[in-house]
Amino acid sequence: MGKGKGNRVFAHMRGEVAAVDDDELLSNKLKQLREIRLAGLEVIHVIHRHGIADEKTAYEVEAALIDAYPGLTNIMNGAGSNEYGAAHIKELIATYQPETIVFQHKALMISVNRSSKDVDLYDAVRFSWRVSVERARKAEVILATVKGIVRGVYVADEWLKSTRENFPEISSWDEDEEFEATQNSRFGFRGKVAPPAIAQLYLGKKIPEDL
Repeated sequence: MGKGKGNRVFAHMRGEVAAVDDDELLSNKLKQLREIRLAGLEVIHVIHRHGIADEKTAYEVEAALIDAYPGLTNIMNGAGSNEYGAAHIKELIATYQPETIVFQHKALMISVNRSSKDVDLYDAVRFSWRVSVERARKAEVILATVKGIVRGVYVADEWLKSTRENFPEISSWDEDEEFEATQNSRFGFRGKVAPPAIAQLYLGKKIPEDL
């Protein structure tokens, strides 16, 4: 929930707005968008009031809507949420009756439980891992899993050593002075989202219990 001008309502979805370290509210909004996607849901945009003449009124409308819609923090279980509270039907199916994967491709499964809420799912799954790069390169699909459920399906174009030169866009290089020293024998991949025909074979399904 929030106020904005122009196309601000769509900016978060396009990745045009990035959270800064001291902007806790914006950071939480971006995290919530990632949680919605991880739950297998789609974000919808609702303009409750438009054409507002002044910012004071906009703030009053925003405050009223926040009061009217309790629980705007998380869609998935987490701090302040109720494990048995309100949930989308897709979430309940994924929790209680998830379909088990029937593999039709050589797959590499990567658990992103801890990082998936903090960064984009693609960035969370592609960097950086201690893997047998020879075996990883044979994988036809990369499955990003959260709590045993597939939330993202990707195809790797190339696997590279985890270095600043290969992945200059990763912010950890500058945020943590000791980060580079931890990257020995780690790799990451560059790739893309799997085609829909492939992704639908795995998205929202659970890892077989014998794996």
